Amino acid sequence: MKRFLLKTAGMVLMVAGIISVVPAVGATSLSPTKPEQVGLSPERLDRLDQFFKIEIDQGRIPGAVALIARKGQIAYFKSFGFRDKASGAPMSNDAIFRIYSMTKPFTSVAAMMLVEEGKIVLTDPISKFLPQLGKLEVSVPKFDPTTGTVTYSTTPAAREITVQDLLRHTSGFTYGNQTTNAYVKELYDKMGIDATDITNADLIERLAKVPLVHQPGTAFEYSRSTDVLGRLIEVVANTTLSKFFKERIFDPLKMEDSGFYVPEEKLGRLAQPFPTDPTTGKPIKLLDVTKPPRYEAGGQGAVSTAGDYARFCQMLLNGGHLDGVRLLSRTTVNFMTSDHLGKILEAAPMPSQLLLGVPGYTFGLGFAIRLEPGIAGVPGSAGEYTWGGLAGTYFWVDPKEELIGILMLQAPGPARVQYRKLFRQLVYQAIVD
Repeated sequence: MKRFLLKTAGMVLMVAGIISVVPAVGATSLSPTKPEQVGLSPERLDRLDQFFKIEIDQGRIPGAVALIARKGQIAYFKSFGFRDKASGAPMSNDAIFRIYSMTKPFTSVAAMMLVEEGKIVLTDPISKFLPQLGKLEVSVPKFDPTTGTVTYSTTPAAREITVQDLLRHTSGFTYGNQTTNAYVKELYDKMGIDATDITNADLIERLAKVPLVHQPGTAFEYSRSTDVLGRLIEVVANTTLSKFFKERIFDPLKMEDSGFYVPEEKLGRLAQPFPTDPTTGKPIKLLDVTKPPRYEAGGQGAVSTAGDYARFCQMLLNGGHLDGVRLLSRTTVNFMTSDHLGKILEAAPMPSQLLLGVPGYTFGLGFAIRLEPGIAGVPGSAGEYTWGGLAGTYFWVDPKEELIGILMLQAPGPARVQYRKLFRQLVYQAIVD
């Protein structure tokens, strides 16, 4: 009876041909349940156990935490291997991870909360809040087929960057270590834009002196956009990003282990990577999260646990609320998880090619959005939204299946993309209802 009520309590929405199911208020609280109670096969979930054990035994990852929630209940929540292989400390479900770009959805939700309060309009130029970014130039490469060389010139931006551009990564900003524009890359290095010892305000001052890699609104370029959005939130809300997260998101959702650093009393739960990547042999160096940072990077700076992140995801799946606390309206969540690129998607690699090495996804306001059940070489449903982090963390929310998957690793090498694919496959094959 409980399962039937959860199904019928949901609301079916259709936007741009994508069907999603948003559970009604009070429908879920993420209590633990047996897999078979929510349509998952315990025997098939054992394949996940075996997979992680093999990867750990063969020394490819130190440890992992995996969580699966369906129909508002946690059906699978297990830890494997070592939290810290060097000390022999075992992994635990409450281990704390550096989530890197899984910070971006926090920042995006924070921005949309301010939109709902009427303090931001998505079409606002960001110079309204960050005047230093009002008159930017764009770097224009020119290839000489005779000499085989590329030269660069600059031209004024055709229009200003908007708040929506920041949320969907169409601002023209980039990451210095990933851009193919050699001139901009050199300036990012020279200005220290990718440094981690600056402040959010410092970032804006530095970006104001460097050209964009694209005209605003013309191409998806995964970038510092969300870091800029974090600073914009600080200015609009007249607070720090960490305080906004804590007071407006983490405390209301009871995400007790999420923030921009790990307090001393919790350092014994911090997950650690191998010293070197088993695949490449290169040293692994992750963010120092043992003390409050100067740079509260909205795009990459947070820490969290699988349990905390599940509460955040369930809030979104519920249409903006969890356990009597509402952060966003259902209409806002639906808007965030819709396609915001349209034909812009044709100008660059799809977001999912960065995340999963496959096509088939567009981008919304803070997440990659699956366009249809097929195309992508991983199982999933139209309307699903997802993202991951540099150090190996990954999540997705599938409204059609009322499903949340969260994988926590501290394995930042190239193999992390393969782990995301395999985790998804082993979750979906366990659905039997």
